[in-house]
Amino acid sequence: MKRLALALALSAAMAGSAFAQTNLRIGLAEDPDVLDPSLARTYVGRIVFSSICDKLFDIDDKLNVVPQLALSHEESADGKEVTIKLRPNVKFHDGEPFDAKAAKYSLDRHRTLKGSFRKPELGSVDSVEVVDPLTIKLHLKAPFSPLLAQLTDRAGMMVSPKAAEAEGDKFGLHPVCAGPYKFVERVQQDRIVVEKFKDYWNKDNVFIDRITYLPIVDGTVRLANLRSGGLDLIERVLATDIKTVRSDPKLKLSKAVSLGYIGLTINLKNGPKADNPLAKDARVRRAFELSLDRDAINQVVFNGEFVPGNQWVNPQNPYYQEKFPIPKRDVAKAKALLKEAGVTTPIPLDFMVPNGAETRAVAEVVQSMAAEAGFDLKIRVTEFATSLKQSEDGNYQVFLIGWSGRSDPDGNSYSFQVCGQPQNTTGYCDKEVDAAHAEARSKSKFEDRKKAYEKVAAKFLTEGPIIYLYHPQVLVAHIDKLEGYKQMPDGLVRVIGLKLK
Repeated sequence: MKRLALALALSAAMAGSAFAQTNLRIGLAEDPDVLDPSLARTYVGRIVFSSICDKLFDIDDKLNVVPQLALSHEESADGKEVTIKLRPNVKFHDGEPFDAKAAKYSLDRHRTLKGSFRKPELGSVDSVEVVDPLTIKLHLKAPFSPLLAQLTDRAGMMVSPKAAEAEGDKFGLHPVCAGPYKFVERVQQDRIVVEKFKDYWNKDNVFIDRITYLPIVDGTVRLANLRSGGLDLIERVLATDIKTVRSDPKLKLSKAVSLGYIGLTINLKNGPKADNPLAKDARVRRAFELSLDRDAINQVVFNGEFVPGNQWVNPQNPYYQEKFPIPKRDVAKAKALLKEAGVTTPIPLDFMVPNGAETRAVAEVVQSMAAEAGFDLKIRVTEFATSLKQSEDGNYQVFLIGWSGRSDPDGNSYSFQVCGQPQNTTGYCDKEVDAAHAEARSKSKFEDRKKAYEKVAAKFLTEGPIIYLYHPQVLVAHIDKLEGYKQMPDGLVRVIGLKLK
């Protein structure tokens, strides 16, 4: 309840300030990691970035790629060169001009910075050429069909070269980009404040002066703040609270099926904790999956509002592999597989779960179901940022974790499934899967790419370290005085065009 009191106090303080009418207070489900688009990896961080860091491209509500800081693009006949025309008269928050040199700097930084999570997203780029002050040309090692989709997210975010050079590895503490809002301050685990950038290229569509992001892990407390007037918008409304939101005449609910997923990531080869039967034998992993009922998880925890799934894209996605439908729960078959594998039950497993009401509820249902087949899951609730670090270090055996999703299936799969990629904390490595991903990246026709992903599914869904469980609904609630809000399936909170009555 301390968080509730804090938000209410903040609300009261701002009521007497110059920003009383134009301060948008957004409740976040977690505190973001570093605010550096090269190094960041959290979904909640992407929500903050959407206000401060414009990208070369964006997506519309039909997932089409549309220009943002770019004006247009053109591909060469062989698919190995992409020429991008840039928007003129754009400034970074420090007053520096955004031009071809700055775009090259940003892309090269994403590609080469130590620890960058953008490296695999831009791995096909061999070099970036400055053609003229407002034109860059990307030279590719091979044709790469997901490239533009990658540039609609953090890999396409442009940073001020001057600020990045001056701050070095501290840039994430004071990010300087070219978005509608500029960074003001951050108090870890408390708030992030941004304010309207007066020289923004699209400033005529920015109507709110300041945005305050408040991380509030407890979904019930987030909603209580919204209903009491302490917040104006909250992300990740609990599915069990949908009725409450809809019954409140002062609130509105926006939703869309997420591009992402939630699943169980299994440590296969990352450190000593991988020394267990689940990691060593694919039959044990399939037994684990067969112990679970995805539909029941959806009904029990989410009132049937989410979408059960067993792949990195949801069943409505055109890239979903119909040849590999969601397996039904079969405890008898699971026990038979464990017997065939020669393992002794119960199998004790460290089950790392990020803190949150819904994640804890999912973990408890999974724990109960898996126990019937012979798995003894020891739930270990961990703060979100800490859990990410522990997954990198291999300090887990099973990790309940998701991905917020990308418009192209490559963004949901490559970095998690290919040998040595940054998000592949499991140590999984299969040459056939890598080759199939390379094929999907090189093809431009939908049919050819889907066929390549079928090869990935055939191997990964039977032997791999991720058991996909469901695809969330993106659930955002806001006060009725907030006008112009529209939810997109990527889950981001877009602030352009929003007005507070």
